[in-house]
Formats: sequence, C-alpha cells, structure tokens
Amino acid sequence: MAVKWASGHSSSILCLNVSKDGLLASGAEGGELTIWSEEGSPLEHAQLNKADDVTSVVFSPTCSRRLYASHGETVSILDTRCLKEPIECFHVNDEEINYLSVNETDSFLASADDSGVIKIIDLERKKLSRCLRRHSNICASAVFRPQRPQSLLSCGLDMKVMMWNLQKARPLWIVDLQEEESDEHATGQLFNPPLAHSLSVSTCGNVFGCGAEDGKIRIFRVTGAKFEQEVLFKGHSLAVSQVFFLPEAYRLITGGNDGKVLLWDVSNEVGKLRSPVKSIHRRRARMPNTTKKADKMNTELTNEHVPILPKLTIEHGEKVNWISYAEIKSSRRVLVADQSSSISIYPIAEP
Repeated sequence: MAVKWASGHSSSILCLNVSKDGLLASGAEGGELTIWSEEGSPLEHAQLNKADDVTSVVFSPTCSRRLYASHGETVSILDTRCLKEPIECFHVNDEEINYLSVNETDSFLASADDSGVIKIIDLERKKLSRCLRRHSNICASAVFRPQRPQSLLSCGLDMKVMMWNLQKARPLWIVDLQEEESDEHATGQLFNPPLAHSLSVSTCGNVFGCGAEDGKIRIFRVTGAKFEQEVLFKGHSLAVSQVFFLPEAYRLITGGNDGKVLLWDVSNEVGKLRSPVKSIHRRRARMPNTTKKADKMNTELTNEHVPILPKLTIEHGEKVNWISYAEIKSSRRVLVADQSSSISIYPIAEP
C-alpha cells in the first residue's frame, strides 16, 4: 500500500524533484508549487501565475535551497525558504515549457518547450546562451548528462532522440525511433508510433533510457559523439510517460498511462554490451546498407536470449504524471504523481 502525502495541492500534480538534502518540490495545475519535508508535511507553498501550470521543477545541484520552476513560457528561480516572490525570472521560450534540466555545475539550464526548441540559459551571466532547434514537434524532455556539463540529450513527439554539445548549435547525433520501428514491421504501417516522452540518464553518464508512446523502453549507450540503441523491451501496455534511473547502476523505474509503476534491472544487459555478439553488431553497423539488418538481429537476440522482466510491479491504478526517488528515514522510496492532488510513496527493495 502506498503512503499518501496530501494537503499540499488542490489540483493534479504534474512534476516532482528531490534536493540533495531530501526536500521535495512539487508543481501542479493552476500555478501551484509546494515544498515538502521528509515526513510528508508541506513546508512552503507558492501560487505562481494561476493561468499557467507548473510543468517542471528542479533543484540546484550546488545549492539545495535554490529551485527552478517552469510555468507557461517562464522559468522562475525561487528560494525554498520563502517562495512568495521569485528571485529571478527568465522568459526566453515562445511556447509552454515541458521540461527543465540543470547541469551539475549549476552553470546552464535547459528548457524544452512545445515548439520543439530547447533554450539554454547561462545561469552565471543570467542570459540566454543558445537556442537548439532541430525537433519538428513538441520537445518532451531535455536532460544534461552526469559528469559532462556541456552534453545534453533530448527527445520529442517527432520520435527523435538527440545528443547535443552546448558549444554547437546542431545535434551531434540523432536516432529516429520511427525508422527502427518501421524496420520491424514489413508493411511500414505504424499503428502505435514511438512518440518519445521521457529520458533519464544513469549516474555513469553513458547509458540512458527512453520511454515512448508504444509502451516500449529503449536503453542507449553513448560512445564518443554518438549513441546506439542497445536494449529494447516492452514495458507497458500503454505509453511510457516516465523513466527514472536510480542512483545505483542500471536500475530504473518506469511509469505508464496503464497505471503501472515498474522497477527494472538492466545491469546484466548493460554488462553484455561488449560481448562478441555486440561487437559483431557494431562492426556490421558501420557497413553501408547493413545497419537495419544488424539492428534487427540484435533485437531478436535480446528478446530471445535475455528476457527482461520487471523486478517489481506496482499497480498504481492511475495514469503516471511524474516519478522521483528519495531515501526517507534510510529507506528507499519511489514518489509518484498522478491525476490527483496527492503524492504516492512506495517502498522498493534493496538491490
């Protein structure tokens, strides 16, 4: 059974984030923003613009009392000790922001919006640094890679996953999920297109996961200036709205529109990425006109010989809006936001 944290919001909670000191921030419809204690008590509450939903919140990695929140086309910087007035506001996006990410040095913030554009804000100089324009539809997620403060990953409803370096205005590498999906279906008809909804990067910075509309979870590995899909498995019967890598290596939580929250351990699959089969795959992938065939072979081998099943299944029952993780009183917990005004807290087993 889940523990419910209530009384912090009056409308549907859309986003969550946990600080390094254990504080939880939640954003909701109607401009509501709340800071919670580890015990689940609301500490501070802010009412931002009522006309705009709070769609993303993220704590500074270097100063846990500093919080970034997106509402409408605006990014507000707030002090968690007093949320009444933002310290500063940036209005650089032209459409509603879907996701915020700040790099680990707290020097750049990325804001991804409905136009498909990612705006990069230089937090030290307090100004717009770059506009990353390549997604042709809504950009759903943009995440900085750990240990690489200039490297950013993004995904969107154009079914593309991209990797960027902030020193360049164009992506270093693009993977089109639709092309891979078309190869699996000889007819080329996509009844459930892989619109990409969520990204999460493991602590190593080189392995990341993507959740998509087709209910599948894709695990990618970054090598140099490119990345390749290494593992693909069916995770949910409906869209995967959230993926979240836990602090330990290669365990991730996913949430879906089917109301399920699943815990996965892909460490065995990631550990085999340098196996002879994968090496053959890599060599063939570099040869012209053999990439799709090699990818199909790789997928078949993965599905046949390495069945991936969830380590934990939580029947949450409601469409998942956001997932986060915290250690509460030395116990590991998954935090889930859904269509309600409360936060559900679930225990997860030790690895």
